[in-house]
Amino acid sequence: MKFAVLAIALVMYGLVIAFSDKKAWFTLGAAAIVIALGVVSPAKAAFELVNWNVLLIYIGSLIIADLFIYSRVPAHIADRIVDSSPTLGLGIVFILIMTGIISAFVENVATVLVMAPIAIALSKKVGMKPTVFMIGLAVMANLQGTATLVGDPPSMIFASFANYSFNDFFVHQGKLSIFFAVQAGAIAGAIYFYFYFRKYGKTNVQLAVEKVVSYLPSALLIALILGLAAISFFFEGLALSGLWCMILAVVGLFWYVFVRKEPVKEAVRLVKGLDWETIFFLIGIFVVIGAISEVGLLDDLAIFLQGVIGGNMLLGFVIIVAISVLLSGFIDNVPYIIVMLPVAASLASSLNLPKELYMFGLLIGSCLGGNLTPFGASANVVAVGICKKEGANVSFGEWVKIAGPFTLITTVASALFVWFGWR
Repeated sequence: MKFAVLAIALVMYGLVIAFSDKKAWFTLGAAAIVIALGVVSPAKAAFELVNWNVLLIYIGSLIIADLFIYSRVPAHIADRIVDSSPTLGLGIVFILIMTGIISAFVENVATVLVMAPIAIALSKKVGMKPTVFMIGLAVMANLQGTATLVGDPPSMIFASFANYSFNDFFVHQGKLSIFFAVQAGAIAGAIYFYFYFRKYGKTNVQLAVEKVVSYLPSALLIALILGLAAISFFFEGLALSGLWCMILAVVGLFWYVFVRKEPVKEAVRLVKGLDWETIFFLIGIFVVIGAISEVGLLDDLAIFLQGVIGGNMLLGFVIIVAISVLLSGFIDNVPYIIVMLPVAASLASSLNLPKELYMFGLLIGSCLGGNLTPFGASANVVAVGICKKEGANVSFGEWVKIAGPFTLITTVASALFVWFGWR
């Protein structure tokens, strides 16, 4: 049975890599096969392996993110930043920083889509190619998506595995947690992009400041963040988090239809347009990884890595971060991180280290590694597509030339924070 599950998983991963646009079908199909083989029961798959709370957090957050974009508040703030910045170069860097901050609470692709028109308009007015600006939006969004529980699916998966609450991403066991490790990388990344844009000094360029449709979606987003923090503090764990996110999402949809008077078909279109592929992909992957764990394959992998690393905890940390960066530049980091989280935790325990040391290294490497290539993350693909529409094609080499050093600098900064804070 162990070899059968391994074969199913390898075929599934191969198909996901080769045909990423149909990845949900492959994970759901693999899940159905392991259930049919009796590796896990349907009841266990539905009620133990699939983390419905994480999925509800994701769905609710996506709906609120779409409404936040509809409100035009992010675009309005970005326009104000450019108008009030002492130089255009600093204004661009501030927009990149703001993109990251939004992405810590809003899905990465959605963040890039809402900030892209600002980047394109500004690029045209100063006569510069939008490529570096657009690459900056994508990589800063991917970077900060790791910082909070609601920022990105890998963070939600980590929270589910490690039993982390929303607040634990900020402080855990009296130590500064993953949020601050990401901020170390974000500061390094902002400095890096400043050297690209510092040549743009004082300018008379002015953007037509975007008009705000409504501040209610902003209030819902703030309520989501504060509610998740309160649930973490008073109720411990994630049990009510998904329900809270969905309640706010439903309130937002009612506002969209009955207060804004948008057609019901527009609300349906909004819901249909959510990232359902990732949602169903996660359902399947939860079951398959559960089956892999059930037959002992993860224990075997942990034992193998223990043999490679020996007792060298620094070597183990470097290997986990480096391999995660390289692999995530070319494959989907969600199935990778689901497989590797228990392995990283087991390795840390075998060396009498805090589990967070290796798990944080894994999370940083797998999320920031997605910045390495133009297809390493969905936000990257979107950024490249927008550039192409504007007649500025981004080659693989051009992407790596800009994003490669960014990935290295931000990963090293974040990893050093984790190493010295948690070893």
